[in-house]
Amino acid sequence: MIAAVAFVIGCQTHTHIVGDGAQDWTSRTERQWYILWGLVPLNDVDTSEIAGDVTDYEIKTETTFLDGVISIFTSIVTVNTGSVSVTK
Repeated sequence: MIAAVAFVIGCQTHTHIVGDGAQDWTSRTERQWYILWGLVPLNDVDTSEIAGDVTDYEIKTETTFLDGVISIFTSIVTVNTGSVSVTK
Protein backbone atom coordinates (compact mmCIF):
# COMPACT_ATOMS: atom_id res chain seq x y z
CA MET A 1 0.00 0.00 0.00
CA ILE A 2 2.87 2.40 0.76
CA ALA A 3 4.33 1.77 -2.70
CA ALA A 4 0.97 2.52 -4.30
CA VAL A 5 0.66 5.79 -2.38
CA ALA A 6 4.20 6.77 -3.38
CA PHE A 7 3.29 6.50 -7.06
CA VAL A 8 0.05 8.46 -6.88
CA ILE A 9 1.51 11.46 -5.05
CA GLY A 10 1.90 14.21 -7.61
CA CYS A 11 4.16 17.22 -7.40
CA GLN A 12 2.49 20.55 -7.97
CA THR A 13 3.92 24.05 -8.06
CA HIS A 14 2.31 27.50 -7.98
CA THR A 15 4.56 30.52 -8.51
CA HIS A 16 3.58 34.11 -7.73
CA ILE A 17 5.83 36.99 -8.75
CA VAL A 18 5.61 40.15 -6.67
CA GLY A 19 7.00 43.35 -8.18
CA ASP A 20 9.87 42.51 -10.55
CA GLY A 21 10.43 39.07 -9.04
CA ALA A 22 13.49 37.71 -7.27
CA GLN A 23 16.59 39.89 -7.53
CA ASP A 24 19.39 38.34 -5.44
CA TRP A 25 18.12 34.73 -5.30
CA THR A 26 18.31 34.23 -1.53
CA SER A 27 15.58 31.83 -0.54
CA ARG A 28 13.81 30.67 2.61
CA THR A 29 11.45 27.69 2.73
CA GLU A 30 8.87 26.85 5.37
CA ARG A 31 6.57 23.86 5.69
CA GLN A 32 2.79 24.32 5.62
CA TRP A 33 0.78 21.66 7.49
CA TYR A 34 -2.82 20.72 6.70
CA ILE A 35 -5.38 18.43 8.33
CA LEU A 36 -8.29 16.63 6.67
CA TRP A 37 -6.23 15.93 3.54
CA GLY A 38 -5.46 19.58 2.82
CA LEU A 39 -8.77 21.20 3.71
CA VAL A 40 -7.79 22.94 6.95
CA PRO A 41 -4.38 24.62 7.49
CA LEU A 42 -2.72 23.88 10.84
CA ASN A 43 -0.16 26.69 10.70
CA ASP A 44 0.19 30.01 8.92
CA VAL A 45 3.21 30.73 6.73
CA ASP A 46 3.37 34.52 6.43
CA THR A 47 5.16 35.23 3.15
CA SER A 48 5.24 39.00 3.71
CA GLU A 49 7.07 38.42 7.00
CA ILE A 50 9.57 36.14 5.25
CA ALA A 51 10.10 38.70 2.46
CA GLY A 52 10.74 41.47 4.97
CA ASP A 53 11.05 44.97 3.55
CA VAL A 54 11.83 43.98 -0.05
CA THR A 55 9.23 44.76 -2.71
CA ASP A 56 10.46 42.38 -5.44
CA TYR A 57 10.28 38.66 -4.66
CA GLU A 58 8.86 35.32 -5.79
CA ILE A 59 6.58 33.01 -3.81
CA LYS A 60 6.56 29.32 -4.72
CA THR A 61 4.01 26.96 -3.16
CA GLU A 62 4.69 23.34 -3.99
CA THR A 63 4.41 19.73 -2.98
CA THR A 64 7.94 18.37 -3.08
CA PHE A 65 9.13 14.77 -3.01
CA LEU A 66 9.99 15.17 0.68
CA ASP A 67 6.46 16.45 1.35
CA GLY A 68 5.14 13.33 -0.35
CA VAL A 69 7.32 11.06 1.76
CA ILE A 70 6.23 12.82 4.96
CA SER A 71 2.59 12.62 3.90
CA ILE A 72 2.83 8.86 3.36
CA PHE A 73 3.23 8.47 7.10
CA THR A 74 1.10 11.36 8.35
CA SER A 75 -1.86 10.88 6.00
CA ILE A 76 -2.98 7.98 8.20
CA VAL A 77 -4.22 10.68 10.61
CA THR A 78 -5.31 12.98 7.72
CA VAL A 79 -2.28 15.32 8.01
CA ASN A 80 -0.53 16.46 4.82
CA THR A 81 2.27 18.92 4.17
CA GLY A 82 3.47 21.34 1.51
CA SER A 83 6.39 23.76 1.08
CA VAL A 84 6.28 27.53 0.74
CA SER A 85 9.45 29.25 -0.55
CA VAL A 86 10.13 32.97 -0.78
CA THR A 87 13.01 34.01 -3.01
CA LYS A 88 14.16 37.62 -2.69
